[in-house]
Amino acid sequence: MVMVTVCEKDMCAGCMACIDICPKDAITIRDSLHAYNAVIDTDKCVECTACHKVCQVGQKPDCHEPRLWIQGWADNEDIRKRSSSGGIATALMAAFIEEGGTVCSCTFAHGVFGFDFAESYDDLRRFVGSKYVKSNPSGIYKKIKTRLKNGEKILFIGLPCQVAAVKKYVGDKLAKCLYTVDLICHGSPSPKLLDMFLKEYNCSLDGITDIRFRKKTTFHLYDGCEGILPERVQDNYTFAFLNCLDYTENCYKCKYAQKERVGDITLGDSWGSEMSSSEQCKGISLVLCQTDKGHKLLENSKIHLGDVSIEKALASNHQLRHPSVAPEKRKDFFAYLESGLGFNKAVAKCYPKIYYKQKLKELLIKTKILRGVDV
Repeated sequence: MVMVTVCEKDMCAGCMACIDICPKDAITIRDSLHAYNAVIDTDKCVECTACHKVCQVGQKPDCHEPRLWIQGWADNEDIRKRSSSGGIATALMAAFIEEGGTVCSCTFAHGVFGFDFAESYDDLRRFVGSKYVKSNPSGIYKKIKTRLKNGEKILFIGLPCQVAAVKKYVGDKLAKCLYTVDLICHGSPSPKLLDMFLKEYNCSLDGITDIRFRKKTTFHLYDGCEGILPERVQDNYTFAFLNCLDYTENCYKCKYAQKERVGDITLGDSWGSEMSSSEQCKGISLVLCQTDKGHKLLENSKIHLGDVSIEKALASNHQLRHPSVAPEKRKDFFAYLESGLGFNKAVAKCYPKIYYKQKLKELLIKTKILRGVDV
C-alpha cells in the first residue's frame, strides 16, 4: 500500500501541527529512525487540506532580519548556574510570568519530551537545560489556541520549526498575544535512538526521571546528576549528535538555519565570545531580537546584556548560515542500526579509532589509572 504523506517523503520536521489541526484524527507520525513522516489514513481523510495548509515544509518561512545582536546572562546567579548557557531563557520566562503571562516550552516527563505550560516561577525548573532530541509538541497547539482565545498571553519557546508551526496554527489575529523565542538548532535525532542507546546501559526513557545533555561547555549525557559514562569519556550518543550523524533527514535541509529568524527573539550559545574566560565558563547566551515584542521581552527581564561581534557569532554558529551537513558515514550508521547491531556498535563500525580510544579511556578510569574528572 502506498504511503500518503502530508509533505514530501522523509522531509517531515516533526512539528506535528498537522495532527492537531486534522478534524478526523487521520494523521500519525511514522518514525523510521532516520526520518519522520506525517502519514495520512486515507480511510479517515475527508480531503479538507487543513494539514497541507498548516504544514511548513512546502511554504516559505516568515522570517525577519535581526534588529539587534547582543550577548549576556541572567542577573540571578542561581538561574545562570542551573542553565546550559547564560540563563537568558529562564530570565525571560520568569519576567513574563511576573507580568501575568503563561509560558509554554519543552519538558521531560514520563519518558516523553513534550510541551507543557508554566504559570509560576517554580514550574520553570522543568524547562531548564538543552534537550538534544526530537520533542513531541502534539496536542499543545490546540491548548495554546484555546488559551489565546480566552485572553491569555503566551510565551512559546521552542525550535524554529515549532515556532513557525505555532504561529501558523493560531493565525495572525490570535498571534498578537503570542510571544515567541526560537532556539538556534543543530538538528535533532529521533527519541527512539536515545532510548536505544540508554538500554545498552540498562536504562530507558521510561525509567528515568531526570535527563541532562550537558553542563555548560561539557557535552555529556547524564541520568540525573550521574553521567552515563565518566565525564572524561565521551558517550556515543553525544558523539553522534555533535558530529551531525543521527539527525532526521529533514534537518540537513532545514530552511530555518539562516540569519533571518522566525521568532521574536532567538537564543543560543555565544560561542566565540570576546568576554573573559571566567564569564564564558559561567555561560553566555547569544541573543538576536527581530521584533518590537522581542524588545519588550528583553526590556522587562532581569538580564545583563552587552555587545557581540556579529562576524564571530556567525562564524561560530553555522546554523545561522546553513543547515548541518550529513557526514559520509550517516547512511552506514543507520544501515547498521536497522540490521540490529545496536547504537554503540554502529558508532564503532563507522568510527573505530575514535570509539576504541574512548573505550580505552573508560577502562583506564575504571582501573583508576586515570581520574574520571572534568576535562
